[in-house]
Amino acid sequence: MSLEIIGVVTQVQTIAVGSSIRERPRLERVYGPGRWRKRKGVARVRLGLGKTVLAEVHWYEASGIGRREYKIKRVLGG
Repeated sequence: MSLEIIGVVTQVQTIAVGSSIRERPRLERVYGPGRWRKRKGVARVRLGLGKTVLAEVHWYEASGIGRREYKIKRVLGG
């Protein structure tokens, strides 16, 4: 499912840092080394068919690399 973040992500929290991230070896192989963090927040997203919903999203980010691999964890409302 493709998704597009509309506006800003709010209520941002860090849920894992460094070696606590299970996907870190793959992230470093694909995007390069960095201080990787797994984060979550709430954002309005546009789904593949054009429907817009409020959802909890998770992603990985590292300084100098940016945010990567957004995924919807929970739809909060329409």
